Amino acid sequence: MTIKHIIQRSTESLHLRILLLLVPCCLFLSSCSKEEVSFYDTENTSLNIWLGTAGIAVDSVIYNYSYSVDMGFLTFHARVAGMPVDRDRTFELEPFDGDIAQAEGSYFLRTYTIPAGEVQIQDTIFFDTSKLRNPSSFSTSDGRIYFRMKENTEFQTGAGERSQLKVVLKNYLAKPAEWDAATYPLMAYQGIFGEYSRVKYQFMIQVLGMMDFHINYRASQPYDEANNTVSYNYALYLANKLRQALDEYNATHSTPLTDETGTVVTF
Repeated sequence: MTIKHIIQRSTESLHLRILLLLVPCCLFLSSCSKEEVSFYDTENTSLNIWLGTAGIAVDSVIYNYSYSVDMGFLTFHARVAGMPVDRDRTFELEPFDGDIAQAEGSYFLRTYTIPAGEVQIQDTIFFDTSKLRNPSSFSTSDGRIYFRMKENTEFQTGAGERSQLKVVLKNYLAKPAEWDAATYPLMAYQGIFGEYSRVKYQFMIQVLGMMDFHINYRASQPYDEANNTVSYNYALYLANKLRQALDEYNATHSTPLTDETGTVVTF
């Protein structure tokens, strides 16, 4: 074999080894390229909406108008199925089924925003008991109202059960059994908060975030959350807190708070 042939065979062998090394590298680079396309894909812009917690969705939630004299709210969650982007994105909700006519005017929707760089938010729908067209609506039977996202250019509707919000509407408030009388060591509400009225009790729930609690003379701690029981001294503190809240309410409204009989509410 001549020197020329030896050089030629060596060169061919070198080229083959280089080619064998390049093939897996090319395959690796190709794989990386596909991963990047998938990771930065922003084409999927479905917006899922749900009630419950940030991590757990529930079929529906109850909104009881009776727990507020005027403004209350419920919380919902929204999450983009795709990736975050470098600009704010907005969406709106709309009612589409249920007792829309009865509830109309008593709920308030607005434009909601997914901030730049984010994919999930928690926000609110407000309700106003005083804006119910018929104050007795939903007091004898529950209502329903369903919300969904309005179609827009930013988002596609979420899939299945995460495409709507189901709210059960109630407007019923039971007078606490211990308002007028209670068996010792429990104490009646009347001795602390005065005469019962529906509006007064609504105001108490709105301010204190508590209902159907017990006042116990023997209680050793101010508030026992597990048994929903307060001490006598803590009940006096709550009454004072209610008087302050009522003063603030009356100062910011044209007329003082009155109950269902037209009597001015006092504590």
